[in-house]
Amino acid sequence: MSAKNPTISSNRLAGLRPTPVFDAYWRFAAERQEILFKRISGQEGPWTDDPILRQFRFTNAYRATDRVSQYLIKHVIYNPYLDPSPIETVFRTLLFKIFNKIETWEVLTSQLGQIHTSTYNRSLYDRILMQIMKNGGRIYSGAYIMPPVKMDGTDGVKHRGHLCLIEKMFSENITESLIASTSMKQIFNLLTSYPSIGPFLGYQLAIDINYSTVVDHQESEFVVAGPGALDGISKCFENANDHDPADVIELMCDRQELEFERLDLSFKPIGERRLQLIDCQNLFCEISKYSRVSHPEYAGTAGRIRIKQSFRQHGSLEPLFLPPKWNLTEFGASA
Repeated sequence: MSAKNPTISSNRLAGLRPTPVFDAYWRFAAERQEILFKRISGQEGPWTDDPILRQFRFTNAYRATDRVSQYLIKHVIYNPYLDPSPIETVFRTLLFKIFNKIETWEVLTSQLGQIHTSTYNRSLYDRILMQIMKNGGRIYSGAYIMPPVKMDGTDGVKHRGHLCLIEKMFSENITESLIASTSMKQIFNLLTSYPSIGPFLGYQLAIDINYSTVVDHQESEFVVAGPGALDGISKCFENANDHDPADVIELMCDRQELEFERLDLSFKPIGERRLQLIDCQNLFCEISKYSRVSHPEYAGTAGRIRIKQSFRQHGSLEPLFLPPKWNLTEFGASA
């Protein structure tokens, strides 16, 4: 079946003019999801005929199914051997996400044992992190920029500032404020009130905390577009600048079933869970990279022309484990 031409006429953003990258967005989402399920089932690679997806590294269609998010959910938030209390869950989540690097977390846990507020010692954490760097390692992920925070007693060392930031959060009873929150927006406002946490990082941290049982708000409440997503939006629509990026992301979320049907794509959702706003935001970031090779004629706002990271397999994939409160019994125990 041939794909119908894209149209946004049925939506309130009827003035948007899609480019060919708009269709590539949906094809990318469907194929990445297909690759994920093939890998989980134990199939041998390559899992796709798409040469770009075979050569370069991309995240999954669902943010929660990606490697780092899976580690956070399964091994940091819901680890049955760790203290499940709200304060410890928030502490572990923030500590993990500040660095957003599995290897950093595993060095900390191997040398400290269980990560817990009762045994937290900034000097000890600092020594371990400094040793990683002295050995030539990196302690921060390159997934997104973690801005430095200027705080007294840090000597300009980035990770010391972030440890002080976490201390400040807990001295101001952040866990109690999170528990008292009634919306994702409140969590976002709380997080962005702290130094160095801007809108995009605050939104990402709010999503991560919302994976836990400390809070339970709707991800569909609002979205914040990051730099990569803004570039992807500019490639998908000729007149993207005429519209609010958050509205465009909401459009994609609203229309996902219609667009997969229009393109005759068989998209396999995670149980009954549709793509959420955070997922559609991430997909814009990924299509920004993918289209550098597939549609180089669309430069976007960033003007980047190469994909930096090649695909490297990190061993076999474990079965998906998603927040039990989502009640996706196929992917983790129900709440």
